Amino acid sequence: MKVLDTAFAKGFIRVCDDGFNQNWHERNGGNLSYRIKPEEVESVKEELSYDGKWQPVGASVPALSGEYFMVSGSGRFMRNMILEPETNCCIIEVDQTGENYRICWGLVKGGMPTSELPTHLMNHEVKMKATEGRYRVIYHAHPANIIALTFVLPLTDEVFTRELWEMATECPVVFPAGIGVVGWMVPGGRDIAVATSRLMEEYDAAVWAHHGLFCAGEDFDLTFGLMHTIEKSAEILVKVLSIRPDKLQTITPQDFRNLAVDFHVNLPEKFLYEK
Repeated sequence: MKVLDTAFAKGFIRVCDDGFNQNWHERNGGNLSYRIKPEEVESVKEELSYDGKWQPVGASVPALSGEYFMVSGSGRFMRNMILEPETNCCIIEVDQTGENYRICWGLVKGGMPTSELPTHLMNHEVKMKATEGRYRVIYHAHPANIIALTFVLPLTDEVFTRELWEMATECPVVFPAGIGVVGWMVPGGRDIAVATSRLMEEYDAAVWAHHGLFCAGEDFDLTFGLMHTIEKSAEILVKVLSIRPDKLQTITPQDFRNLAVDFHVNLPEKFLYEK
């Protein structure tokens, strides 16, 4: 089977295009990776090449040894993914040490996987261990409203989670564990990868202050849906704050506890503080 005929490649391309249409991917902003299932790798093995040079990941991810990933390319524009996927993304294989990778398909006009590859792979390793392999998608984008909030809200998990939960009843159901926050750091290196992966041990989403949002999930729909829900909540909060600096009414801590019972979710008490 050809790579571009597979369901995983079609899903990958759709997320890139949907994200661009949401205005989350200016120029070459944002990136996406998918940990390919063994049977999916087997189905496209005739399209894969093993002549590529091994390159350092920039992080050590031994639990991912031998795994394959579809990854967006560095410097590539998400708006072009639907037009020329073989030019704008690739399939990589991680070596047996978990410290190197090689390109097996794609990037036919040259180039490298996303510069955020260390963050992606460290997060994949964390989520794979935490979910017994269920999570396969890591998505990074630049949603304007969540970024705007990093300039006006305290950069704490507790404040961001509580404020976003209050904006829409579905939020504590969609991301009941909360959301993490990374203070501003230089992107693309090991330090921010480590900081993000620590948060991903507890959460499925992490805000990068003044930069963007990382989300993890089982599949493309759930991961994109998480990003979409968080950004819509942030948009509501931005609108509320633009009207007045305080709220006349909102969802209370006890309301959240009642919701948790009815929807069978566990909401950590650290987010249910009295204001």
